[in-house]
Amino acid sequence: MKSGRGGFTSRLKLKRIQEAISSGKRLDGRGLEDYRDIKVKTGVIEKADGSSEVFIGDTRVIAGIEISYGPPFEDTPGEGILICNAEIVPLASPDIEPGPPDEVSIELARVVDRGLRSAGIVDFSKMEIIPKKTVYVINVDLFVLNHAGNLIDASTLAAVAALRSTIKPIFEVRNGEVVPSGRKEPLEIRSTPISVTFSKIGGALIVDPTSEEEDAMETRLTITLDEKGNVCAIQKSGPEALTLEEVRKAISIAASKAPEIRSKITGGI
Repeated sequence: MKSGRGGFTSRLKLKRIQEAISSGKRLDGRGLEDYRDIKVKTGVIEKADGSSEVFIGDTRVIAGIEISYGPPFEDTPGEGILICNAEIVPLASPDIEPGPPDEVSIELARVVDRGLRSAGIVDFSKMEIIPKKTVYVINVDLFVLNHAGNLIDASTLAAVAALRSTIKPIFEVRNGEVVPSGRKEPLEIRSTPISVTFSKIGGALIVDPTSEEEDAMETRLTITLDEKGNVCAIQKSGPEALTLEEVRKAISIAASKAPEIRSKITGGI
């Protein structure tokens, strides 16, 4: 997934970014393994079943959760469904135009979705309403309001925070029909996955890239971990190869960063 801002950063700025990173620092003063300030707020959409707003630096993402019901997938007839959608609003970036979701939005939704599923964030086997016919459907809608880089980590954090705040409407069967019971309960969360995204620039790995740093990157690597430190998902994009040593280094850094990020939504490490 490219940043959506290709060509926006000048060649001079790109050179300065590369030179700064080669010296072990970044243009904004951070070290190579430092995140920007992270802020998380939940309950920001009144009509949603769960919601959150996340800032990583100037990157801003809102997540909304809607729980409904429908038929299960054919290959998992006894399990509930989770669907992630992502949209980068036109005002979020100079290169985003009105219209259907572009490839950046589509890939963003897929990477977040894969991390949530692989971590087993909810127990889908407990989400049947009518066996093999009707199940709960969890819709996760992500809206990027400002694209200042590292959309994956901001969106994953927003999705997890929103799901953790979700109050699930309970549906029941009356006369063969699925209807709201009028009761609600907190959505049971089994895991709190966190993604840590790296950009490789000039042979160096940096975390939490800005949009300008994304313009300069050769490769991006995202590692999603659960609270036990297990790697749940790895996603790579970009033409530059990564060595086994670089991947191991990235996993080690991600394992040290994930608890710090997770504490923003759990209140502790």
